[in-house]
Amino acid sequence: MLKFTAEHEWLKLEGDVATVGITAHAAEQLGDLVFVELPEVGSQLSKDGNAATVESVKAASDVYCPLDGEVIEVNQTIVDDPSIVNSDPQGAAWFFKLKLKNPADADALLDEAAYQELIA
Repeated sequence: MLKFTAEHEWLKLEGDVATVGITAHAAEQLGDLVFVELPEVGSQLSKDGNAATVESVKAASDVYCPLDGEVIEVNQTIVDDPSIVNSDPQGAAWFFKLKLKNPADADALLDEAAYQELIA
């Protein structure tokens, strides 16, 4: 199941694990990414806390954590080649996987229709 935040993160939920990345809309707004910094595996992140940083030729932006949880995996591929975020933001360019503290909290996030309405 896909969920979205108003800050342009997407989450793919599988049980109590969420794979998190930035939306195609966010990648498009940022322009060509030149740098990605990800959280450490084992980090405890809080909802709306800073989870990662992306830099493009235009600007640096924070990527926020959509829900409370622990980082269990990061995508080193996008650190090595940030351009993947521009070419496949909602696929190969996931940022990190989060073991959710309370998976039911995801119900409060936007579904795809609500997100599309937000960015329209």
